[in-house]
Amino acid sequence: MLYVLIVLLSILFLFIYRSYFPVYGVPCKDIKVEHGNKVEVILDLRDYNVAAKDPVNGALNIPVAYLNRFFQEVPRREVHVLASDKLEKNIGVRILRKKGFKVIGYR
Repeated sequence: MLYVLIVLLSILFLFIYRSYFPVYGVPCKDIKVEHGNKVEVILDLRDYNVAAKDPVNGALNIPVAYLNRFFQEVPRREVHVLASDKLEKNIGVRILRKKGFKVIGYR
């Protein structure tokens, strides 16, 4: 019984850690400044409805829910992430790093 409780608590902690704990090493940067320095890929992780209301020119829109399925569409270059909240940013950056991408900033 105690073993099952420990396993369940470990799984819960892992889920909370991956979702809500901040991702280190990814600074918050302004896209306009970075776009002047020619950031290679701007990846918009926001939902399609939110991204359509505030579009960013030259951004590739793949919502974070679809990122595991469609990460092959992202060119293998440095990535700047757009997210609507910290949860999207944390999950998106972790997925991208796991797939081998270098995330240089977010907004």
